[in-house]
Amino acid sequence: MRLIIFGPPGSGKGTYSSILKEKLGIEKISTGDIFRAEVKKQSELGKKVESYLKQGLLVPDEIVIEVVKKIIDEKKDNFILDGFPRTVNQAEWLINYIKIDAIIKINVHDEILIEKISGRRVCSNPNCDGNYNITDIDKVIDGIHYKLPSLLPKNDMICDKCGSKLIQRDDDRPEIVRERLKVYYQQTKPVEEYLRKKGLYFVEIWANREPKFIAEEIISKLSNR
Repeated sequence: MRLIIFGPPGSGKGTYSSILKEKLGIEKISTGDIFRAEVKKQSELGKKVESYLKQGLLVPDEIVIEVVKKIIDEKKDNFILDGFPRTVNQAEWLINYIKIDAIIKINVHDEILIEKISGRRVCSNPNCDGNYNITDIDKVIDGIHYKLPSLLPKNDMICDKCGSKLIQRDDDRPEIVRERLKVYYQQTKPVEEYLRKKGLYFVEIWANREPKFIAEEIISKLSNR
């Protein structure tokens, strides 16, 4: 199964794709995770993308496509793309390169995103996908009831999976989040319109509950397509 998980920054794409990876037995391909790991190693690729990530800007298309192509060639038929495509150029390249079975579209209000992202804590180990949140949200916006309890580790600021320290990513600060959302609406939102015009199958869902319930609904909709 070849999937894309799509939505604004902080909508839960990383969390859901990690759950789907386990439930469906597919490989998670996260460009954000890849780039952050390379920055931490200070590799040639990491040095190229570091300034973009710190400013909340998109990494240039040619760099992202090169990285994604290499991984897709290895994984072939069993993956979920998290964080790609983010521009129309990337989307055009992707659908011409390989057939995509479905796109999972996550919807969340901006107010919730800013609050939720600011509370996110991730594992400092680049080889671990530990993801947590210290913010407890229970509110209604435009008729959508958000009930998103905190996702805390068993030990304070220590990853349950590997025991490494938890950190707040630089791009999770509120001012950077607002810039990321601006970039999303200006550059990435048109990707959705482009993919819809191309007739790709969309599964839409509001991320207003705990991740396990959202993941279950996604799997159900994929099964019933």
